[in-house]
Amino acid sequence: GGATAYHHRPTDFLIPINAQCTMEEPAGGLYRRLGELEAAPGIWSLSFAMGFPPADISICGPSVYGCGSDGLAVKHAVETLADEITAAEGEFTEELFKPDEAVRLAMSNKDPQPFIIADTQDNPGAGGNSDTVGMLEALLRCSARGAVLAILYDPEVAAMAHQAGEGRRIEAELGGKSGQPGQRPFAGRFRVERLNDGHFTATGPMWRGARMELGPMALLKVEDKDADVRVIVSSRKFQAADQSVFRHLGLEPSEQKILVLKSSVHFRADFQPIAARIITAIAPGPNFADTRKFPYKNLRPGLRIQPNGPRVLAPGAGAGGGYCSYGETE
Repeated sequence: GGATAYHHRPTDFLIPINAQCTMEEPAGGLYRRLGELEAAPGIWSLSFAMGFPPADISICGPSVYGCGSDGLAVKHAVETLADEITAAEGEFTEELFKPDEAVRLAMSNKDPQPFIIADTQDNPGAGGNSDTVGMLEALLRCSARGAVLAILYDPEVAAMAHQAGEGRRIEAELGGKSGQPGQRPFAGRFRVERLNDGHFTATGPMWRGARMELGPMALLKVEDKDADVRVIVSSRKFQAADQSVFRHLGLEPSEQKILVLKSSVHFRADFQPIAARIITAIAPGPNFADTRKFPYKNLRPGLRIQPNGPRVLAPGAGAGGGYCSYGETE
């Protein structure tokens, strides 16, 4: 019957999206610690929001929030967790690979389970258009075999494939139509292996039961004598975070040698259990894995733009022009 007590504390550094996965450390351990602190008497809820670095707003960044009936207990839990997050700042990192490096590493995998490469910078769940072809070109350049890339958004090519029909061949300029700097469509010849309407039900932990409507879809095999590469093409943008995307087009994801997924973290819930290993590649795209590359204008002064990175000295001039200025780490 008493008043609800609240306490909130932001942290002073951005956490890159790829370092936020709670199936990995330090995020996993911090969330387990959250559960311990939340169990104390007088605390109803304790939350750790890791933030969304592509959001160029003054409140961008991680924060800890709690509420309950005991104000002192709530404040203690929030401050304790925030201190432990700050202490783990240097651990929020992930090794990033250039496209060819990622593919060569995947090709060396001897495990029967698929080797997964996250094409994080073109993740449509974080500002990407899901149509860059940097990873596709790397697969072909390295003569990869047993590889599938998903999902490449190109309604024009999907329509061409449906018009041609299964088993037929098409010549097309695939992807690369979003105007991303340095990107152009991949011009090639493809065999239409499978078609479907893009209506299916998700089966993985994140979207289980959700009805997907991705428009006409196609499974295309690139005609290249030195490589064995397939591409899943959709007519609507959707990050490849559910295995049902593959099964909808007749592929069992666990039986592939290499999976390239245009996603950052969401895919892990469904794909990590079947993966030999997961790495992140830095192919072209606007969702920068290195947060120093974002053209920020509105971040608050004092915030570090990456773990142990430079601090914002002053915000920019907002939408009218001008970017944040940075200083060296203290």
